[in-house]
Amino acid sequence: MTNRTFKAGVSREQVSLLAPRVEDYVARDNPVRAIEAYVEALDLAALGFRHAGRGVGEAGQPPYAPADLLKLYLYGYLNRVRSSRRLEQEAERNLELIWLIRGLRPGYRTIANFRKENAAALKAANREFVLIMRELALLGGTAVAIDGAFFHGDASKASIATRKRLAAELAAVDREIETYNKELDTNDAAEVERSPGSDGGGGDCADGGDLADKVATLMARRERAQADLDRLEASGQTQVSRTDPDARLLAKSGQTVAGYNVQIAVDDKHKLIVASEVVNDGNDAGQLHEMAKAAKEALGVEKLEALADAGYYNATALKACEDDGIVAYVPEPDRTARLEAQGRFSHEDFSYDAAADAYRCPAGELLQRTERCQRSRDRLLIRYMSRKAVCDACPLRSRCVTEATPQRSVFRWEHEDVLERHRVRMKEADRPMRRRSGLVEHPFGTLKCRAGYRHFLVRGFDKVRGEWSLMALSYNLARVIGIVGLDRLIAHFAKRRAEKATLRPQTVAAAVLCRVTALLGALWTKIAPNRAFVRIRYTPAA
Repeated sequence: MTNRTFKAGVSREQVSLLAPRVEDYVARDNPVRAIEAYVEALDLAALGFRHAGRGVGEAGQPPYAPADLLKLYLYGYLNRVRSSRRLEQEAERNLELIWLIRGLRPGYRTIANFRKENAAALKAANREFVLIMRELALLGGTAVAIDGAFFHGDASKASIATRKRLAAELAAVDREIETYNKELDTNDAAEVERSPGSDGGGGDCADGGDLADKVATLMARRERAQADLDRLEASGQTQVSRTDPDARLLAKSGQTVAGYNVQIAVDDKHKLIVASEVVNDGNDAGQLHEMAKAAKEALGVEKLEALADAGYYNATALKACEDDGIVAYVPEPDRTARLEAQGRFSHEDFSYDAAADAYRCPAGELLQRTERCQRSRDRLLIRYMSRKAVCDACPLRSRCVTEATPQRSVFRWEHEDVLERHRVRMKEADRPMRRRSGLVEHPFGTLKCRAGYRHFLVRGFDKVRGEWSLMALSYNLARVIGIVGLDRLIAHFAKRRAEKATLRPQTVAAAVLCRVTALLGALWTKIAPNRAFVRIRYTPAA
């Protein structure tokens, strides 16, 4: 037995009769094989990937196959590598990537352009994977948890301006311009008083020139701020971004982020993301119905429970959810704490009498319906009012009305019965609401804390939504590999690929026919102006 100090590797000078295959460097249980099987099972042309339907005989240098670039990005996002330059490096030195894309070495610009140009196709691929999760029976389809999280955009806070900030900037610039103008006037007066032959005149002229340049710079800055303010006034928006046109300043719990609000709906069976969207509204109240509806369509069910926190409470959204067969569980925000601290009655202390169509106050008197109604945003509110004589004689008057408003009014939404059913449902919703946080916080925690995905690398809604699709797809793919197992998942992908292959001959034939038709059309266009054909008459031999 040879005594060795350390384990020895294979000599780099060792001659091998049969070089090792790249296949030998990737084990059979390596997750990279799931990426290979998944992308090969996709119909990239149907999903809308650029160059996916490219024919064999097309002119020009052939591009990289979209399947290879999609594999590259999926591998990168699964392994916390998002930069196009980093992916270019990994494609040259990472054996798993060398195996996955067969030794191709695309440049970072090609890699980055693929993500930019295929944003819609990446969203479609993300939706397609939800169908695959349904085929594998990984989705419960009974309840989803909805939540949102702020992600930093590729923009700084200083690059996003509000009306207030622009107005303050204009005022500050005007003050500086006024100061410099006064200095210029002082210099001009000094020039007039100074005799033509006096010493030191050149220095003063130089100072005057510097001041003029500063004023010109300030005027340009003022014009830019005024243009941004005019654009805000014309669009009706509250913010404008000079870097990323769709990024906004979002604030929550004292934290301000320049970026986007990512909304997700997570199925309750295996914490898989079934629906998601990227918005730039910092308020979640308007997102409940859209997210719940998208999750219901993705799951393909008739009824669905939607769990969300108090930030999603919105009467109109609850009505829309009920109309679409969605049972929403959303805690109602406490808006009566201030009145209760003062010992005064809030609207919750007044009970509705359906038989009399009136409200009963804490003293037992009725507030009758009036003909006056008012519209609050998109809701029609019906007014119920007490009688002044009754309120004046009420022993609880000091807790209910004031000298300025001697009568008590209560407003009721025309669809208040929806909110009443929701309040009854929420009284027994302790268990679903505890389950909500455990469901929806898991994906955000995994993506933000484990993967480090707290910001977007691209700008604009389309590109940002495409990058988010890669994040969500990588999260779901990693979860499914852990739940189902690599062998079963690859087998399912192989089955889908075989089913796609059965339709491929017709697709290929149609593509060939279209190509031949196009070539014949181009040929006819070229020869049509010159239709002088030479007729060759065949004369049989004698």
